[in-house]
Amino acid sequence: MPPPSDIVKVAIEWPGAFPKLMEIDQVIVPLLSWQNRNDIKNGSILRLTTSPSQMAGQLHERIQSSSMDAKLEALKDLANSSRDVTFAQEFINLDGISLLTQMVESGTDFGDLLSFTLTAFVELMDHGIVSWDTFSVAFIKKIAGYVNKSAMDMAVLQRSLAILESMVLNSQDLYQKVAQEITIGQLIPHLQGTDQDIQTYTIAVINALFLKAPEDKRQEMAHILAQKQLRSIILSNVIRSPKPINDEMAHQLYVLQVLTFNLLEDRMMTKMDPQDQAQRDIIFELRRIAFDVECEPNNSGSIEKRKSMYTRDYKKLGFINHVNPAMDFTQIPPGMLALDNMLYFARHHQDAYIRIVLENSSREDKHECPFGRSSIELTKMLCEILKVGELPSENCHDFHPMFFTHDRSFEEFFCICIQLLNKTWKEMRATSEDFNKVMQVVREQIMRALTQKPNSLDQLKSRLQNLSYTEILKIRQSERMNQEDFQSRPILELREKIQPEIMELIKQQRLNRLCDGTCFRKISSRRRQDKFWYCRLSPNHKVLHYGDLEESPQGEVPHDSLQEKLPVADIKAVVTGKDCPHMKEKGSLKQNKEVQELAFSVLYESDEYLNFIAPDKHEYCVWTDGLNALLGKEMTSDFTKSDMDTLLSMEMKLRLLDLENIQIPEAPPPIPKEPSNYDFVYDCN
Repeated sequence: MPPPSDIVKVAIEWPGAFPKLMEIDQVIVPLLSWQNRNDIKNGSILRLTTSPSQMAGQLHERIQSSSMDAKLEALKDLANSSRDVTFAQEFINLDGISLLTQMVESGTDFGDLLSFTLTAFVELMDHGIVSWDTFSVAFIKKIAGYVNKSAMDMAVLQRSLAILESMVLNSQDLYQKVAQEITIGQLIPHLQGTDQDIQTYTIAVINALFLKAPEDKRQEMAHILAQKQLRSIILSNVIRSPKPINDEMAHQLYVLQVLTFNLLEDRMMTKMDPQDQAQRDIIFELRRIAFDVECEPNNSGSIEKRKSMYTRDYKKLGFINHVNPAMDFTQIPPGMLALDNMLYFARHHQDAYIRIVLENSSREDKHECPFGRSSIELTKMLCEILKVGELPSENCHDFHPMFFTHDRSFEEFFCICIQLLNKTWKEMRATSEDFNKVMQVVREQIMRALTQKPNSLDQLKSRLQNLSYTEILKIRQSERMNQEDFQSRPILELREKIQPEIMELIKQQRLNRLCDGTCFRKISSRRRQDKFWYCRLSPNHKVLHYGDLEESPQGEVPHDSLQEKLPVADIKAVVTGKDCPHMKEKGSLKQNKEVQELAFSVLYESDEYLNFIAPDKHEYCVWTDGLNALLGKEMTSDFTKSDMDTLLSMEMKLRLLDLENIQIPEAPPPIPKEPSNYDFVYDCN
């Protein structure tokens, strides 16, 4: 008789004793609720512990013990138990958070006592039960003091950094108080150590201060972050450290990168004022550097003559509005950021700037790469790629080491990319009508180079040099053949249409090979003999000619020298391998698997066979395919499959060459509506 379903055998475990196997009734045991009693199965382990409320009361009392050892053990237990939200709620109800903050403010605890106190505090606050706005300035000063000390216990420092980050992120009021107690300069020494956890929490605090800072303060912080000292420390001690960067560190570096680039948002969203003389002077500076023309006195030449000269030069610079280029910078984004990038390029990479402008101004109008228009669109593209103005994603780890190598990394990035754009324009032999097409290729070049995570801007430049337009076409073609585009409905339909043509081509090749003929070796059932016979198909594909030979021929054997004939119309079937008559005969060949794989036979009349053993696998495939084709059957050899894949791939590539930058739609375009009448036929009379 089976045991009752309510009775289960479980191991009961309680502190200070070994587990004991017992039978319990799920219905009557008071420890089990209706919600969890069905979770108890045979073989489960039940651990008996103190209830959360009772444990919270005990620990609340124990951590106030006068004995240092007892207090330390209680704090260890509290830090461990505080991860459980039920316990945390009970301990917080006993005003446990206030007790911990008083212990920190008193300053009497240090070392492990302080470390476990802060750990318990962090664990309790992580549950979000208590508001961060409730903490006193004295507590904040104490935590900031632990961070500002030159020598501090690592565990205490880590917990203190974590507390400061949470304070800043969770309360604007606390941000103000924390910002008064700690600066980026005081945090930098913590990045110079080797503990990656400390480095991670330090960058997290910097990011939090950066994120919550008002606009004027953020610019000041950005200036500090852009300084070579901090960048060098992050590069040498964090990014290029022998230790691999973990996900949390990668995320914090990504956040720092995004926040730094977000400082460009103001310029990106600022339109140019065509009436602002200072801004107009920047455009004139671009003209002066490009054409080495000094500002002329106002009274030199007529106004109309000077306007005509300016218009000509602005056209050479590639502005859309030749008369008033300031109008080109009224689009946001990229706004004034595009003009900033152009001026930076002209001043810091003057030779490259002049070369690009003069090179394009000497081309035909339709073939020139417009520097002004290109710079504006490129700046907009780079802002999209680097997500300028967007808040950091919570789960992203996509930081780029090269942006930590230069204090003007965005501008330098632009300078590299504008030269790439000009190079790609020439490689594509583009005209003004191809502008958008060129920008698509440049975006792909940049994205592919960034995916490789270059460590420096020079390395980025090298990667981009290898991603020429020709290389991009090769990559696109390879991906199109192997991935999504090649599985789209139009492509699949094209494959189906081409396959019969390719199969017919393979069939003709096989029949032509049979017409050339092959020499086969005769093998008896007893022993191998050095005798040969030859077989070939007639040019009209109606007769197989075959006959014995004394030795292996050096070339083709003519039809008239082969005495035997077999009309193709008489062939009933083609069999292979162990189904062949000469493979069923008794003898040494019966067990010869290698020979079996090369054997095939032609059945004609009632029970007559013409038996073959091909010299190699290639000839075996050619002959079995050719004979099956003669009989109107499918060619199924591995050789045919390989030829089909190769030829089909080549044919598809050739037919898709004209679609190199065209997105292939998933469905055909809709059929237009019928016209209201059909009275549009031209009457020639």
